Amino acid sequence: MNLQESRDRLTQCLQKSHVKTLDAEVNRMVSSTVTVTSLRRDFDQDLEEVVENSKKAGVLALLAVAEHAGEFEKIISLSQRFPGASLEDLDAALPIIEKYKDQLVAIGEVGLDFTPRYIKSETDKDTQRQVLIRQAQIAKELDLPLNVHSRSAGRPTIHLLKEQGVEKALLHAFDGKPSVAMEGVKAGYFFSIPPSIIRSEQKQKLVKQLPLENICLETDSPALGPEKQVRNEPKNLSVSAEYISRIKGVSLERVMEVTTQNALRLFPKLKAAIRP
Repeated sequence: MNLQESRDRLTQCLQKSHVKTLDAEVNRMVSSTVTVTSLRRDFDQDLEEVVENSKKAGVLALLAVAEHAGEFEKIISLSQRFPGASLEDLDAALPIIEKYKDQLVAIGEVGLDFTPRYIKSETDKDTQRQVLIRQAQIAKELDLPLNVHSRSAGRPTIHLLKEQGVEKALLHAFDGKPSVAMEGVKAGYFFSIPPSIIRSEQKQKLVKQLPLENICLETDSPALGPEKQVRNEPKNLSVSAEYISRIKGVSLERVMEVTTQNALRLFPKLKAAIRP
């Protein structure tokens, strides 16, 4: 089944069902499910069209996450048009968090990145850990979920979150072993799956082992699309949903319904942003 066929099938399911989808990360969250997405310059020229295409694909809500402090106000402004916001850089973020705490959906993107070509010493790793500890504390104080990045650091990230008593977390595009992910499942964490699953054996193995009740959909737009070097968009949630349904041996409708409810449990403030 090609990409267009996957999208067409999702549209048919949406027309037959009351269920809608959420894309958990733009960078990542909502189609009868939720998507998360990064608000990069890739979308500066056609953001309105991207959002409209997402709606046509059945996406109910988008959760935008910041990659640096300069994006905070931009995301807050976007949230006033398309509600939903998530923040990152600690020092710069604190006054913004305080100002908009009642509007925030999550704290993120936070986490650990131990990619060898970037991280050369234990000191670098420890610095990241200390920042993540403080971010976890802030999230707990505000009773907000964490949107977590854990590249080449799946086990230490999950262990740190558990040590800090974090109960609500979304680990996006998790690149670790399924056995490590199951430690997160036991802690009640969710894992969001991008459209790149169609070309990632690691993601396919991950989905095979993860309970559907711990899975959300994401796009991580503009990255992690079904095709390399092609801009990803929230509408591609249908690709993730379709592939998960195949791996799990359940209907597409079931994937849509469960992942949507998972996203709404993790991000309850999104309920107010979703219109019938």
